[in-house]
Amino acid sequence: MKFTLPLESRKLSSLLEKAVSREAKLWKAYVPKKPTNQDTDISPEKHDEAVRWLRDVHSQLKLYPETLCLAIGILDRFLSAIKARPKYLRCIAISCFFLAVKTSEEDECIPSLRELASSSKCGCSPSEILRMERIVLDKLNWDLHSATALDFLYIFHAMVLSCKSGRLNMALSGLNPSQHVALLTQQLFHCLAHNALHQVPGSLLSLGLITLELEKLCPDWLALTVDLLHKLQIDSSQLIGCRELVARCLSMHTASLPPNTVYIYHPLPNAPGPRDGGVLPPWQVSPAPTAPSDPNTTHTRTCKSSAKRKVEHMEVDEYFDGIKRLYNEESLQEGAPTCTGQTVGGGQGPPVTQQNAGSSPCPPLQPVRET
Repeated sequence: MKFTLPLESRKLSSLLEKAVSREAKLWKAYVPKKPTNQDTDISPEKHDEAVRWLRDVHSQLKLYPETLCLAIGILDRFLSAIKARPKYLRCIAISCFFLAVKTSEEDECIPSLRELASSSKCGCSPSEILRMERIVLDKLNWDLHSATALDFLYIFHAMVLSCKSGRLNMALSGLNPSQHVALLTQQLFHCLAHNALHQVPGSLLSLGLITLELEKLCPDWLALTVDLLHKLQIDSSQLIGCRELVARCLSMHTASLPPNTVYIYHPLPNAPGPRDGGVLPPWQVSPAPTAPSDPNTTHTRTCKSSAKRKVEHMEVDEYFDGIKRLYNEESLQEGAPTCTGQTVGGGQGPPVTQQNAGSSPCPPLQPVRET
């Protein structure tokens, strides 16, 4: 169902109101203190290092961007409520990350706790992560569904597109709206790991980020900014200060689209094909076995190899039986003509040629009769 413009605008305004209400209820500014003792206080640099580490773990597991943003939000809410020691920071961070994964991801994409502890190299055991997870939940009153900066970014981006969709599409220089918001998401993740923006709420951070982007794309960006300010009900001086911090943070950052890996098969130029009668290259030909000098050793190895060949022969028989049943070849073994360079189907379709078993590293499968 495609919404008409007024209905879509009302829906986005309702989502923004709910997100603002949720943020006002749960968000609390995390103010990292300058450490007086390195063993008792978490410095802003340590916090930024933990956020960048979570970003690397998130990229390695290829999870939703909402998961990382929620994990950082849970971490900041927990650190603003308690005083933690730096040696427990990684355990706290990976516990918050695992809570966000279980909240945002699909069940089949959630890694096991043992796998997460091993791949992240957090230095914690699964039992320690579970204990820390329970502490985090108790401190946050088991309420993890807070409005994140990414939620506001999606809402603001949709609002701008609903107002100026045609002009923005022309100004995006070949990017579709999904790719554009992906670039903005990468910039947002970079800002979340910057200690100068710890005291900025997610709604103001996202608004500052998207207004800086509008300034580059739209001549009438100021009117759109005033409209968004009115909907968010914040002071313009706060937005000006936030824009300066965001611009300073992004001055040394270059955002790029997430990788979209495509695997393409390129055969070797000198590799023998199945129809050119080529010979296997020397690195694919196994060397001939050398005869041992001891006859007792020869007898022992012959017995072992014959027993091994018997087991392999039984497994191959079962494998080929399954292939025959799959392709219904049992009924075609008697009286089936052999096609050698002739056209199948009365001259229509490509010719099917009989391959030489020694011309390819992977010879064609042949059915085996049961004895």
